[in-house]
Amino acid sequence: MELTGKVALVTGGGRGIGRAISLALAEKGANVAVNYAHSREKAEETAELCRSYGVDAIAVKADVSNREEVRRMVEEVINHFGRIDILVNNAGILGKALKPMEVTDEDWDAVLGVNLKGAFIVTQEVLKYMKKGKIVNIASIAGKDGGTVGPHYAASKGGLIALTFNLARHLAPDILVNAVAPGPVDTELINPEIKKRLRSLSLTGEIAKPEEIAHTVIFLLENDHITGEVIDVNGGRLMD
Repeated sequence: MELTGKVALVTGGGRGIGRAISLALAEKGANVAVNYAHSREKAEETAELCRSYGVDAIAVKADVSNREEVRRMVEEVINHFGRIDILVNNAGILGKALKPMEVTDEDWDAVLGVNLKGAFIVTQEVLKYMKKGKIVNIASIAGKDGGTVGPHYAASKGGLIALTFNLARHLAPDILVNAVAPGPVDTELINPEIKKRLRSLSLTGEIAKPEEIAHTVIFLLENDHITGEVIDVNGGRLMD
């Protein structure tokens, strides 16, 4: 897919991985709708950075786990840009690091509500308008090896990988669906001590930069012969 002039919606696009993806899309000439749930300031900042590449960009608010908010958000994007060609389901939360017997119903519902249900709701609402395009879901190494955060987070990301496979099968050939499964990523969510420990677990001696995840997303968007794929970006921590 040639990205110049395309319209992309990036959920959780205001900071971290989402900001890096939004900027990478803008650099390629795509117009970007930057979704946020809480920090309008961060999303507007990202949109302004996107516009510095000469594209159009807006910040759009929605809690992705809320159907009505998502519906309004998608309608706002359609009203502004006229279409959606690319969806990046990036919005996600870690939740508390918990052992299996420590996870409450509230913990479970909160994490799966955003990470899995949210991705599905946004996809459903976007598919009302997207007849041809690309979808990339941001999963996690935890969806394959269980991770260290807890069963609620692992289940949400494992479910997102399974959802990717299902959507790819049902939406081809007009809409191609893939996922990226990062290991730890160097964002503000991880404190320096934990970053140091995580670096020691990587074969590269580093953890990924947000821009490296964004680079992988761009690769999937530009390649028209990949669907139903999950690309690992984890410094060799998981080999399969």
